Formats: sequence, C-alpha cells, structure tokens
Amino acid sequence: MKYIEVDEQVYRYIASKTEHIGESASDILRRLLGMETQAKVQTIPTEVSQPSLTMAEEIQEVAKTEALVTEQSATLVQSDEFKHLLGLTAINDQKGAVGRFLFLLLQSYHLLGDKFSLVLQVQGRGRLYFALTEQELLNSSKAAKPRAIGDSGFWVATNSNTDRKRRMLSDVLILAGCSEVLAEQIAEQI
Repeated sequence: MKYIEVDEQVYRYIASKTEHIGESASDILRRLLGMETQAKVQTIPTEVSQPSLTMAEEIQEVAKTEALVTEQSATLVQSDEFKHLLGLTAINDQKGAVGRFLFLLLQSYHLLGDKFSLVLQVQGRGRLYFALTEQELLNSSKAAKPRAIGDSGFWVATNSNTDRKRRMLSDVLILAGCSEVLAEQIAEQI
C-alpha cells in the first residue's frame, strides 16, 4: 500500500463522499474515479520478495489502518469543522432567535455540503421541520412559518420555540457526525 499526502480541503472532500461506515479513502477514490473497488481487484505479484507479514497479519494491519482513517475522519469533522460553528462573531449581527437559527443552519450547510440533506430526516411527530419547498412545510402545518435557509435550497419551519430550534439544529449536527456535547454547545448560541 502506498501513502500520499493531501491537503485538508481535499481530505474533507474525500471524507464527504463516504457512502458507508468503514469505507476506506482508497475505496472512495476508486468509486469516484470509476475504478473497481479494492475488494473486486485482484493483484498479481510481479516479483516475490522476502515475506514480511503473514496474510493474517497483513489483513489485521489493513483493518487497523482503515479504522484509523475512519477515526481520524470522524475526529477531523468534529474537532476542526464543527468547532468552526462555535463563537462566530457574525451571529451577534443576526436578528433574534430565528435569525441566529437560520444563520447557524446556513453555516452548517456550507460546512456539510451534500451531507446537509440529512436535515430532511429531522421531523416532529406528524410534522415536517425541514423540506425542499415552502409548500411542503405549509402542507405539513399551516402555521409553520417557512423560511428559506439562505441559498441552500432547503426550507425550515420557524414557528417553534427556541428550545425546539436548538434541538432541531442539534439533531442535524449529530446526524452529520458531530458529537452530542459539541452539537448542544453550538445550538445554545440560538
């Protein structure tokens, strides 16, 4: 196995394309490049050198490496990216709880990219909190007071109390991989 160094932005892009837990960076790149995944590729050694590891040891090493990459990816998202949402000075310029709520949702959208669509999974009992259109929210509740989340293409119901808005934001962040403690700290800014 060869190792390459990539800058943080490239790494975040690769990590954002993860389709399932435990997917290695190599598998993600193979999928994005239209190559067969590692499980499907058969390698034929061209030259046999002295064996350094048994097959079982090699499999364990690969598993450890993939686990480390997955762990580092999760840690990177939590510590570097989500912490960015704490203490944003522009939040003080927002008007009221609704303004701060929309601001943090928009910042989350910019941070998460494609993963932001997870907001559509956050719902109340029999009611939508997030949707792709204003009408979807109005169909769910006439009193929803739908507001666009900036230029994200997503809409959110804003008629809930501040505690519910905090819970909604926290749920979105947790679904995206943020730790519960950090998600609650971010949501407390509303």
